[in-house]
Amino acid sequence: MEHIMARFSEWMNAMSVKGLVSGTNGLEAIGAVLRGHRGAAITDGPYSESKEIVGGYVIVAADNLSHAVELARDCPGLDYRMTVEVRPIKQMREI
Repeated sequence: MEHIMARFSEWMNAMSVKGLVSGTNGLEAIGAVLRGHRGAAITDGPYSESKEIVGGYVIVAADNLSHAVELARDCPGLDYRMTVEVRPIKQMREI
């Protein structure tokens, strides 16, 4: 695990030096899932599948989706059978 984390650190540092990292963090394995009107139904979460799949996130300053995909191709997690999902962040609408 130490070796894997060192590779992640190198990857993140390389993108940070280029000014491509806008934010990043790991996610805790605890949380809550709310459903229904005003969250009337609440269960412990995230679901076990999510805990195993989503361990953290990186927000990159990519020119477009293709650029973000290219940055993600260097993620060392791919060499360890991890999955990387690349998605744009929705822009907030002003009210």
